[in-house]
Amino acid sequence: MYKIGEALVGEGNELAHVDLIIGDKNGSAGIAFANGMTQLSIGHTPLLSVIRPNLMTKPATLIIPKVTVGNLDEASKIFGPAQTAVGRAVADAVAEGLIPKEKCDDIVLMVSVFIHPEAKDYRKIYQYNYGATKLAIRRAITDYPSIEKVLDEKDRGTHPIMGFKVTRLWNPPYIQVALDLDNMDTMERIIDALPNRERILLEAGTPLIKKFGVGVVSKIRQLRPDAFIIADLKTLDVGRIEVKMAADETADAVAISGLGTIESIEKAIHEAQKQGIYSMLDMMNVDNFTEKLSEINDNLKPNIVLLHRNVDLETLKAEKGENINDMSEWGNIKAIKELLGNSLVAVAGGITPQNIEEAIKKGADIIIGGRYITGSRDVRKSTEDFLEHLPEDPDTMRLALDEDESI
Repeated sequence: MYKIGEALVGEGNELAHVDLIIGDKNGSAGIAFANGMTQLSIGHTPLLSVIRPNLMTKPATLIIPKVTVGNLDEASKIFGPAQTAVGRAVADAVAEGLIPKEKCDDIVLMVSVFIHPEAKDYRKIYQYNYGATKLAIRRAITDYPSIEKVLDEKDRGTHPIMGFKVTRLWNPPYIQVALDLDNMDTMERIIDALPNRERILLEAGTPLIKKFGVGVVSKIRQLRPDAFIIADLKTLDVGRIEVKMAADETADAVAISGLGTIESIEKAIHEAQKQGIYSMLDMMNVDNFTEKLSEINDNLKPNIVLLHRNVDLETLKAEKGENINDMSEWGNIKAIKELLGNSLVAVAGGITPQNIEEAIKKGADIIIGGRYITGSRDVRKSTEDFLEHLPEDPDTMRLALDEDESI
């Protein structure tokens, strides 16, 4: 047996974070257990968990401090409430049947515990570490989480200590507000007026970036810390450098021009993957964009493809008698999605609250609103005109502890 568990419980300086391994004494876990007891390091001395002095718990459990223990006061928190909490949590796991009694002499546990140097309340240290250890054991024994749970949560979860949320586009549709401006005060006024909604994406437009530099992305980030921000660079060449510049300014996505060579597009997308941000391929003025998309390496497909209004194409196909049921003013969105797999499709040009539902019905994931919003005297009202046609924000109805295991 070889099981891994993790849990975070509590708040403040007494917060407990536990990582643990449960495994066979005669296997790799047993070897690691023996090495942990005999290969000591300054400030991280492992210790056996005990129920009380002279009574170690079963299965044998090794506690490893994560934070360097620098003095006797810090050592007392480990050798006192934390050591007891872990020991009793393991014993209770046996009493409750999580760990079979007959296995107690055949397996070992290694528990890494986090004790903040400024933690003071011994009762909370005990309570939180008991709860975290018990939960981590249960998770280890039940193989929590499932891979399905991980994939479902990867773009939704937030870390309480990180202090900010990284927005990912996991539940379209979205409205992208294109800040194609040349005035910083106007940009700030518009952003300030926009509703604070997850379904609103902010685009640092090309004119804004050309006038103020890619650093304008960081300025937008200051105004809206949790927003999803696209840097519309329309990169044609040296994509790696430009994409890195945008990522360094905390952009969540960068727009690459589809007019570039396949080599340039692939290099820019590769850099976006490396930086952990979205690549948006802008197909403006690209004649046969389906053919160009098919030429891109399957491992380097863009995360988002931006289609622009093309009424002439729809009219031409109709005149030829071709089936245009799947066509929209922006092209055949369905065909693009079939070609790209998991990529999102954004549409731009001529979109108003009157035709947004058509775009969504045809499969658009991101609706780019331009002058209808930014040129309006009432920016908030104009944005809300669009939002009326979209669902509530993805996590609006989510309970605070909804990420926990089902019972």
